[in-house]
Amino acid sequence: MDTAGHDSESTASDTQQGLTISRHRLTTRLTHWAWAGALFFLILSGLQIFNAHPALYVGQQSGFAFDNSVLSIGPVRERSGEVRGLTTVFGLSFDTTGVLGVSGPEEERTYRAFPAWLTLPSYQDLATGRVVHFFFAWIFAAVYAVWLVGSAVNGHLRRDILPGLADIRALPATFVAHLRFRFEHDGRYNSLQKLSYGIVLLVFFPLMIATGLTMSPGMNAGWPWLVQLFGGRQTARTIHFAVMLLLGGFFAVHIAMVFAAGPINEMRSMITGRYRVRRSAGRGERT
Repeated sequence: MDTAGHDSESTASDTQQGLTISRHRLTTRLTHWAWAGALFFLILSGLQIFNAHPALYVGQQSGFAFDNSVLSIGPVRERSGEVRGLTTVFGLSFDTTGVLGVSGPEEERTYRAFPAWLTLPSYQDLATGRVVHFFFAWIFAAVYAVWLVGSAVNGHLRRDILPGLADIRALPATFVAHLRFRFEHDGRYNSLQKLSYGIVLLVFFPLMIATGLTMSPGMNAGWPWLVQLFGGRQTARTIHFAVMLLLGGFFAVHIAMVFAAGPINEMRSMITGRYRVRRSAGRGERT
């Protein structure tokens, strides 16, 4: 899965090194970088907010007389007096000292779910974390609306994001080719790209926005059906967190594939819109 594919009419120029095409519209490039910046601040500030209550539940409320937790991260004190980090997922506990729950050097231990280098701000400050998170959340939602409308109008959504039957049939071969680090450099989205970007853009992003709104008391009053849709505010918070982890995993793979497929060519296409393809792609080919 290399970087985003074509979404514009192809204009090409032949060079000694290959054919250069116009690959990305300005809207695609701007929304791509706006998302990258917004998600960076959203994830770090979101972990800051999580640290204020480092546990996730299902249902409408957290349990006191009952246990409905699915995840908890924090420090625990042993009988010996030693404090260690403990992460519990669906009742299974793991010692995560040094990473989650308890982190930092021995002489300056930090007792919090996520370490300082993963949160914004680095010190524990729920109020600032919420301000940053909500600010970039609205930017993220606005950019998504711009992208969705623009992509529907210019055909990018239909042509490059939604996979067809041919793409589904090609998935196994494309997946094997990616495992072998064999990439097509013709400027098109392949079937694996269409599927992965389709899931991220049409499932994960809307879920992040919808579950974020569900956790807002103001939205609960105005749109109570949102809480019912997700089975409670605590369930919405858990889904919100899970999608964040999935997005983090996706972006890690995405960046790795950029380097594997050729970082200069890939980055140039997302900054200037120009992408160099092999001569076999043919002059004037729609990409």
